[in-house]
Amino acid sequence: MWGVNAVDIEAEIPRLRRYARALTREAVAADDLVQDTLERAWGRLHLWRRGSNLRAWLFTILHNLHANQVRAAKARPELTTLTEWEVSGSRRPEQEDGLKVRGLAQALAVLPEEQRQVVLLGGLEDMTYEQVAEVLGIPIGTVMSRLSRGRERLRRLLAGEEQPVVARGLE
Repeated sequence: MWGVNAVDIEAEIPRLRRYARALTREAVAADDLVQDTLERAWGRLHLWRRGSNLRAWLFTILHNLHANQVRAAKARPELTTLTEWEVSGSRRPEQEDGLKVRGLAQALAVLPEEQRQVVLLGGLEDMTYEQVAEVLGIPIGTVMSRLSRGRERLRRLLAGEEQPVVARGLE
């Protein structure tokens, strides 16, 4: 009908989940975001332009839904729970290899949202500069500069050359 079918959209779900998980930092919230994205995409499939990049269109929907959720969440207080492992300060022995991944996740969390989005889309999702620019609705030059600054900051954080500083309001 529109040149795209459920199989085409379904093929993008793993990428959407990965990006949503990186944005929300929570599996359940990420799954909800992906479900909302797919629901919106399917309901508005008639707006997708044949011949355009389906993946970029889906990521744009996901990005916009996440931005709306972030804006709405600022009006609500956030409740935080600590796991038994966080309270005791100990770590699970089987997670030795996961410490590097956790360090990267923590370093990504410190990046400004604009840089984090570009690093995740360009690095994690292997999108081109053009695709990232399309998803985020920004010029390619802005993508390039944010990616450069974000990668450099990640390098400094992971090398221990810079101490993570959480932006005000995120503490």
